[in-house]
Amino acid sequence: MPEQVLAAVRTGPGRTELREFPMPEIGDDGAMLKVEVAGICGTDVKMYARPPSTAPVIMGHENVGVIARAGAGFQRRQRLAEGDRVFVEHYVPCLACEWCRAGEYRHCEATDWRTNPDARRYGYTSADHPYRLWGGFAQYMFLPWNAVLHKIPASMPAELAGLATPLSNGIEWALFDAGAGYDSTVLIQGPGQQGLSQTVACKQAGASLIIVTGTSRDAARLELAARLGADHVIDTGREDALGRIMEITGGKGADIVLDCTAGAGVSPVLLGIDALKRRGGTLVIQGELDEFPGFPVRKMTEKAITVKSARGHSFRACELAVRQLASGRFPLELLATHAFGLADTDRAIRAVGGEAGPGVIHVSLLPWQNGTAQQAT
Repeated sequence: MPEQVLAAVRTGPGRTELREFPMPEIGDDGAMLKVEVAGICGTDVKMYARPPSTAPVIMGHENVGVIARAGAGFQRRQRLAEGDRVFVEHYVPCLACEWCRAGEYRHCEATDWRTNPDARRYGYTSADHPYRLWGGFAQYMFLPWNAVLHKIPASMPAELAGLATPLSNGIEWALFDAGAGYDSTVLIQGPGQQGLSQTVACKQAGASLIIVTGTSRDAARLELAARLGADHVIDTGREDALGRIMEITGGKGADIVLDCTAGAGVSPVLLGIDALKRRGGTLVIQGELDEFPGFPVRKMTEKAITVKSARGHSFRACELAVRQLASGRFPLELLATHAFGLADTDRAIRAVGGEAGPGVIHVSLLPWQNGTAQQAT
């Protein structure tokens, strides 16, 4: 293994530098991952433009790679060996608190960067912390004993495996949070990587009617949604979305609404509440709204709507995502639309943010392309 590791470091709002870090000593209970692909999502765009701190951070929380070196204790605990390909969840939990004991390690304080300044989470933790390599925008990444890993078939293309995070989110939110299943009628708002992943999850689960909405800018994504199993797609800029939904459902509305329109304001939530069936529907939303003046509480309670928040993924959802990717049942490789080298990290993030045009869905960062390094101090 090399003595130095090349990484793209976020050094300020919208600013990245290539730096080299010394290869850390791992010990008996650690490992080093040779990163093959790091996916980029909308969260990266927000964290890049408005970092929560001034600390230098190696971003990248959707990571797939090969275990290049591992201590004996790590291999025994993880039941993995050097040379195995794995998908790394971004949580680094304590595995001892009540949340971890309940299997909900995504809520563990040890990995919550919002409340714990010493938290460990891939793509969020400062490169000033021990081992330095806490993100996938690097050639290698450090794995402690408590990293949450999923083995990936060696035959699966790396960029396909890199879709495990959005697909696991789709499974978690659509199946486990919303309860989509046999004969469900589902409205998915927003045909980005999360919405498209939820389309696949709902189709696989047996939903009988899947409707996906988007804007005119989403034309290609809406077309892809239809290929992935959506029964109807609606361009909200060209059609009366609510009227069309009621027409499609025979006036009954949807059992489930999955809002994947992060940053689109209150309109999608209001549409979702109106589009749900007369009684007992479920609305799953992402936490992008700081305020919601005029929220229709009475309408929500009269319709007995259950509102849930979309937050992360579970171990089971990740395992199911890996199996779904390996099955080849859906052309999920079509979601991986763009790839960039490490030297183009800034361009890659901005592409996801819309600066490369409307055709971008999921972007892969490939750390082993050449770039010029700046020595890290």
